[in-house]
Amino acid sequence: MLKLRLKRCGRKAVFRIVAIDVRSRREGKDLQKVGFYDPIKNQTYLNVNAILYFLEQGAQPTGTVQDIFKKAGVFKELRPNQMKFN
Repeated sequence: MLKLRLKRCGRKAVFRIVAIDVRSRREGKDLQKVGFYDPIKNQTYLNVNAILYFLEQGAQPTGTVQDIFKKAGVFKELRPNQMKFN
């Protein structure tokens, strides 16, 4: 099973949003980088096509990543029957 989660990079609180296997640790090897999030500067970059691909394949976003996606409006582009997150 895949998750879309935050992966810390650098010394400051800067994160990449990655698609990663559930069994991997937070800093483990990711399958693909799908975004970037900087909470200090409040900057977000999202590769929406890659995110939609992984969501349609059944990847589950973590709570924080799901909040980032909601703010960016990613779920509006997803088909209504695909929105099943726990």
